[in-house]
Amino acid sequence: MRRARRLTQRQLGQVTGYSEGYVSKIEKGTVTPSVKFAEGCDRAFGTGGLFAESLRRLMEVDHPDWFAPFVELEKHASEICDYSTNLIFGGAQTREYAQALLRSGQPLDTPDQTAAKADLRLKRGTLHTGGHPPLLWLVLDEACLRREVGGSAVMHEQLQHLMSLAEYPAVTIQVLPFTSGAPPAESPFTLLRFPEPTAQRPVLYSEGQGIGRVIDSAERVAEGWKLLDRLRADALSPAQSFDLIHGVMGEHTR
Repeated sequence: MRRARRLTQRQLGQVTGYSEGYVSKIEKGTVTPSVKFAEGCDRAFGTGGLFAESLRRLMEVDHPDWFAPFVELEKHASEICDYSTNLIFGGAQTREYAQALLRSGQPLDTPDQTAAKADLRLKRGTLHTGGHPPLLWLVLDEACLRREVGGSAVMHEQLQHLMSLAEYPAVTIQVLPFTSGAPPAESPFTLLRFPEPTAQRPVLYSEGQGIGRVIDSAERVAEGWKLLDRLRADALSPAQSFDLIHGVMGEHTR
């Protein structure tokens, strides 16, 4: 595209705000382009959002092969029920919370890469605030609230976001307190149901040690719903959970 527009690497660098060497490294494939560079290319070439969108797709490593099928199913679900053991459900994370997790788990990424991956994660959250949101039911172990991710200010904002999310009619949040004893389930999992017209059966998503599986076995899915029912029974009521989240939030300063 650069050659078609009769631009040198230096000229493209000037237009996008980068050096000639940076452009050369991107064209050789030795450096992953930043979001700013991709957007600059779109402006320089008059290609709308072609380069920015292409980069977004290339950087969807936050949705690896084993996770991508679940993300696609989640978009079409009519009901999303999740049990989280020590980290806030991805679709309910704030940008700063997500970035802190990504920086810790993928320390070799550049700041631009981390930001792009956080953007992808945040898009999952828009499912619950749109015009026709799915029913969202989160059961959060108290450890999710207590584990300080990104520092006190980040946790304050994250817990405040949970409280705001809980005010949506289609969202229910329950906290499984430490005082409830041994939890019925040791690992996190998510259950999805789909609208009646679709042929898609309910699924169970389970993840551990960097590997996740989407399971549509009727028996395994039924077991998942039974576990979720027991977790919901042991958890605090939504009102009590709201109060606990508010209390923990108060322990953190902005």
